[in-house]
Amino acid sequence: MLYPRETRTREVKDLNGIWKFKLDKENKGYEEKWYLQPLKDTIPMPVPASYNDITQDPEIRDHIGDVWYETSFWVPSGWTDKRIVLRVGSAAHRAKVFVNGKEMVEHKGGFLPFEVEITDAVSFDAENRLTILVNNVLDWTCLPPGFIRYYDDSFHPHGYKTQEYLFDFLNYSGIHRPVVLYATPKTYISDITVIPDIQGQNGIVEYKVEIEGVNCQKAVPKITIIDRENKVVVEGSGTSGILEIKNAQFWEPSNPYLYTFRVETLVDGKVEDVYELPIGIRTVKVEGNRLLLNGKPIYLKGFGKHEDADIRGKGYDSVIAVKDFNLLKWIGANSFRTSHYPYADEIMNLADELGILVIDEAPAVGMNFFNKNEKVFCNERVNEDTLNHHIQVIRELIKRDKNHPCVIMWSVANEAATYEDEAYEYFKKVIDEVKKLDKTRPVTIVESSFPDETKVGTLVDVICVNRYYSWYTDCGKLELIEYQLEKELLRWYELFKKPVIVSEYGADTIAGFHSDPPVMFSEEYQCRMLEEFHKVFDKLDFVIGEHVWNFADFATKQAVHRVMGNRKGVFTRQRQPKAAAFLLKRRWANLKRK
Repeated sequence: MLYPRETRTREVKDLNGIWKFKLDKENKGYEEKWYLQPLKDTIPMPVPASYNDITQDPEIRDHIGDVWYETSFWVPSGWTDKRIVLRVGSAAHRAKVFVNGKEMVEHKGGFLPFEVEITDAVSFDAENRLTILVNNVLDWTCLPPGFIRYYDDSFHPHGYKTQEYLFDFLNYSGIHRPVVLYATPKTYISDITVIPDIQGQNGIVEYKVEIEGVNCQKAVPKITIIDRENKVVVEGSGTSGILEIKNAQFWEPSNPYLYTFRVETLVDGKVEDVYELPIGIRTVKVEGNRLLLNGKPIYLKGFGKHEDADIRGKGYDSVIAVKDFNLLKWIGANSFRTSHYPYADEIMNLADELGILVIDEAPAVGMNFFNKNEKVFCNERVNEDTLNHHIQVIRELIKRDKNHPCVIMWSVANEAATYEDEAYEYFKKVIDEVKKLDKTRPVTIVESSFPDETKVGTLVDVICVNRYYSWYTDCGKLELIEYQLEKELLRWYELFKKPVIVSEYGADTIAGFHSDPPVMFSEEYQCRMLEEFHKVFDKLDFVIGEHVWNFADFATKQAVHRVMGNRKGVFTRQRQPKAAAFLLKRRWANLKRK
């Protein structure tokens, strides 16, 4: 899916702002066809944003089911002969879209964009009404999964229910990412695939262009690759081919060099459509116990993150986005994982531009009861319907992110019950799909299982492990970390002979809470824990990365083990550094290993 970009043949109209919003308390609005008329009794609601923390009403914050959004727009008169498309960056977790009362598209999955052509549904002579129904219910057929718990006892009112889920972040809901209209010619570029390679000092660009529309059979693509100085470095033509850039600049964290891959479609010699795609020339490969970027070993320094901030929840905010990248640069990180779902297009674009490596993760989190008496992979829970949706999400994810040079690895799930026998066949099908769609990047699954119990270690290219010694086990026993962690990581490598990334490690830390000797929740304890983990990483050459959990404190559902959310951030939720941030800044500035 091509990101909406303006060119001389394409225009983008921003629909973000203050929309009308209505809670569907009985979840009967669709049945009663609220979309046929303007919504009544609405309140203002910003888009993009989670709706949960915007009001003072706990009924809205905790609502389970449908909510309605509505706005209006005019179509520019210059779009009369254009193809008009509506694109929603994401809506958690199911959405139905209506234009002027007509149902246009339905989408399942709260972390990826969807779009629909609305040319025949809009009016040029009157204001148009856009209505979006969003549903936040999680069940076992979606990612992330969840279930509704109904209470039938004397301690709860009749009909009382709660949304249950097994992942440790708040199930924020709403329209989380930008909503735009864009216009293209009637014969248009529908997709571009670029596969970069390196031969000596030269960059190789294999490409495929897809064209649709009224004159697609007659359209001839002209390809131009342009450097940062706006100079043409190579030209070509045709819907597919291979181009060579002499003495190319290779994309990497220290030099995130982007070329522009321009496609112009010619119909009878006249330019019909133009699209410009930023591309980076770089390769990623696993070789032995190393991860190679452009043929050179690279060691990942960074974090698991969340799309999460005060008030806006998971809503995309350009201010927060740029601040976070500035903090990543300040601390010396070169990478992060999109834990535990794909992030906004705009985040990926910034990672390309600023040279931050990304492990791109599907929203398959919460597939684990952490209780071996409770099976996850069974007919009543994660089953064939879940698998089909998982594969569809993988297709959408790779279609969206395949051209980003920042994406160096796909992660198909986080902390699933990979110790269950059924997990092998499930994840084999998912990983087979990933490798069919993209043969250029390694694949991982992020483990909480131990090396002798996982059933999926043979399926992946890189072992990713989340581990919390001295936190969830042997609480407060910092002296055990080095012994326990080294023993486990050696076992991972002994069994699978694959490079290992410790993809989560950390401690909940209350900013300003100090203790000497260190005790849990103090800033000193967080620092000591990190240092003990680092001793082991520095001993083992097959460890190729360290991702601290977490970049910043984030919201979770209310529970006795969470005090105003998860406090494992190196930064507070307001992006202020804890002591551990300075520790990491010093370490990563001086870390020489590759």
